[in-house]
Amino acid sequence: MSGTPMKLILTQEVTGLGAPGDVVDVAGGYGRNYLVPRGLAMRWTRGAEKQIDLIKRGRAVREIRGLDDARDAASRLGSLTVRLETKAGGGGRLFGSISPADIAAAVLAAGGPELDKRRIEIKNPIKTVGAHQVAIRLHPEVRAMLDIEVAAS
Repeated sequence: MSGTPMKLILTQEVTGLGAPGDVVDVAGGYGRNYLVPRGLAMRWTRGAEKQIDLIKRGRAVREIRGLDDARDAASRLGSLTVRLETKAGGGGRLFGSISPADIAAAVLAAGGPELDKRRIEIKNPIKTVGAHQVAIRLHPEVRAMLDIEVAAS
């Protein structure tokens, strides 16, 4: 029965799936085991359908206020130099990789805005020292590119 689709209402933005208030059909296991327990979605019912308007209205208020804030944060991130120091072995290979949480903490330490680690997109795992670039979704209409420098400690 886990292969049967499940209808959910998103309560938070989920990359590749939708924004808060969207009604989506997902695989039963993905909904039951990941989205609902993490508070990213709630089961769709007729009663819950009424909450969609509240979720969307709250999102609209945040986005209107957030668009200017997102553009401001994007300009701040563009002028920021973020440096991360971590343990590395021979040839500049890291022990492990740099996580979105590591990047968010480094941005804050460098005097940048507080970022939600779920909005930091790392295309290829960062496993070497040197210069890297990551994308940050600040708003549905605003993306910022952040240059980070990874150094061996």
